[in-house]
Amino acid sequence: MGVESNRMSVSEPSAIAANSAAVDYGVVESFAVGESLGLSGGESLSWSKRFNFFLGETTGILFIALSALYIFVMPAALAKPGEIRMAGRRFIKRVLDILGAAVGLVLSAPIMLLVGLAVKLDSPGPMLYSQVRVGVNRRKGNRRYCQQTNVADRRGRERRREDQRGKPFRIYKFRTMVQNAEKKTGPVWATQNDPRITRLGRFLRKTRLDELPQFWSILVGDMSLVGPRPERPMFVRELCEQVEDYHRRLEVKPGLTGLAQIENGYDSSIASVNRKVKFDLDYIRGWTLWSDIRILLKTVIVVFTGKGAC
Repeated sequence: MGVESNRMSVSEPSAIAANSAAVDYGVVESFAVGESLGLSGGESLSWSKRFNFFLGETTGILFIALSALYIFVMPAALAKPGEIRMAGRRFIKRVLDILGAAVGLVLSAPIMLLVGLAVKLDSPGPMLYSQVRVGVNRRKGNRRYCQQTNVADRRGRERRREDQRGKPFRIYKFRTMVQNAEKKTGPVWATQNDPRITRLGRFLRKTRLDELPQFWSILVGDMSLVGPRPERPMFVRELCEQVEDYHRRLEVKPGLTGLAQIENGYDSSIASVNRKVKFDLDYIRGWTLWSDIRILLKTVIVVFTGKGAC
């Protein structure tokens, strides 16, 4: 017995060493969840303990996943409180644009049908016309101006073949002028008592009914309910050079209506554009949801009074 006990005492450290080596090389068999929770072989794991164990494991994994998402995916700019508030406002504004455009299209569908028929009967030509306008400028700056001189530029050519100061999109309106109105004159501003405007066109411009199809541009995200009016590319290039801070109007989406539209009316000269830019910049600097609501309510008054039409 003495010899046998000595053999056991000698073999125990060897067994422990073997088990340690097995752990190091990853050959230890998996153990039961009950053992990890301190239960003996005869005890059964209750459903509450199983649920608590599962909940703890799931919460831990979720915390790690969200932490990694915040660190590696979330832009640094959004970590600033001001940027988060602005992102929230833009989201709410977009939701209101979608709801407003959808409701506007449904409610104005019978009116647009009647207006389209009236345009066709009033003068030769299509009932709708489209133009390319300049939208929001999502490029905050040209990174190519800020590259290091001692680093080779491996990028290809500029993706924009022509800098139009913003994203171009196509706008649709009911035709208010004679067909091919700018064939002889080229792109020019509309003026008071413009001879190119048809009889029905004067009424549509006065009541702003010609702009009803732009609800579609709002729905697809090219425009907003409220914002600066979109302008044609050739005018944008000229006005950016002639009017101070004109390019800042392109920092937000163009709108179906806006502060400048209800206060200044249509553009007719450089002087009127200067006044419009001041209104637009005031709107951009002090934008709130309540300011959009006020502008929309004033737009209803403009529609009935015909203020600023030409």
